Amino acid sequence: MARKTTQSIIHTGKKKPLNARSSGKHDIELGRRLRLRRVEQKMSQDEVAKKVGVTFQQVQKYEKGVNRVGASRLQQIATALDVPVTFFFDDNGLGKRASDGKREVESLLFLDSSFSLRLLRAYASVKSQAVQRQFLSLIESIAANE
Repeated sequence: MARKTTQSIIHTGKKKPLNARSSGKHDIELGRRLRLRRVEQKMSQDEVAKKVGVTFQQVQKYEKGVNRVGASRLQQIATALDVPVTFFFDDNGLGKRASDGKREVESLLFLDSSFSLRLLRAYASVKSQAVQRQFLSLIESIAANE
């Protein structure tokens, strides 16, 4: 009977119901934060994988949210990336301190692209405040004309 159900789903093109063990939106968010922290630490997927004891392909799957991360593995990842486990979770409803942290994480997630990170690193490497102000004015004027 299960075989017919599977075949009918394939033929009808209807999406099958999610398995309780399959990954979901929380796994994707966790993966985004994992990647964000890894890039922020300037670590490769292979470096994280070696510290955690998995393959780099497994780290890729975690980052994409394809595979779920177990509790003990998440603790290993948090240790390897030097963050608390709570870094990987949404902080809804946990008070002011948590919401401040959430805003910080959301700001960092915005920077989750190679161009954004390059721009931020270039800005941070400029020592002169006058040049930093000019740089900021330039970027703001470009953004205003978009």
